[in-house]
Amino acid sequence: MSDDPRAHFATGGAAYAAFRPDWPEGLVASLAAAAPGRGLAVDVGCGSGQLTARLAPHFDRVMGFDVAPAQLAAATRAPGILYAAALAEALPVATGAAALIAVAQAAHWFDLPAFYAEARRIAAPGAVLALLSYGPPVIDGPLAAPFAALRQVIAPCWPPERAMVEAGYRDIPFPFPDLPLPPAVIEAEWPLDRLLGYVETWSATRRARAAGQGAAVDARLAALAAGGRGEAVTLRFPIAVRAARLG
Repeated sequence: MSDDPRAHFATGGAAYAAFRPDWPEGLVASLAAAAPGRGLAVDVGCGSGQLTARLAPHFDRVMGFDVAPAQLAAATRAPGILYAAALAEALPVATGAAALIAVAQAAHWFDLPAFYAEARRIAAPGAVLALLSYGPPVIDGPLAAPFAALRQVIAPCWPPERAMVEAGYRDIPFPFPDLPLPPAVIEAEWPLDRLLGYVETWSATRRARAAGQGAAVDARLAALAAGGRGEAVTLRFPIAVRAARLG
């Protein structure tokens, strides 16, 4: 790992909650259907709870764990959800308790061998382990060029782990037989302000500003805003899933 992930997510929980995309219901339903029961789902690296909240209607209990208190403080609350600070490699979950162990947009930060050992420990017989990620959004029309220019400016500032996301988790270490799940995509129509806010949650954007490239970032954001002219933006986030059945 290049950095302690807690440094990336120690702040900005409210922005994550406000600007990050929501996981589609079809994907969540397919995870629940694949699980051997509906007793407990565990969301590891839950951040501000985008997936955790989606899982709640499908399971009796959902536990969301993250290393960043700022993320947990902004997480969506709902009946049946318990949030707590914990490392992915040391989860306060009873052995053999979890029917679903889900990781949304976070597995590339983990010590994967240690996490997989922990997932095996907490997994109920036949439990599903699912690593989910979404790549950068596909934007068509007049915003395509300014969005590509923005991404080009900040590209050198992504942490090395980001390469796993860009590759759709194809290259992530995954020592299990793959469990096929139906394909999924996030389709959204956002006001331009949400797209701009989403870009500000990127770790690469924050790193670019910290490295003195704030003016270049702001110029690309201004071009993006000008291209949008206040209209809603249609986005498609490709979703990658690596899933397996444990036990």
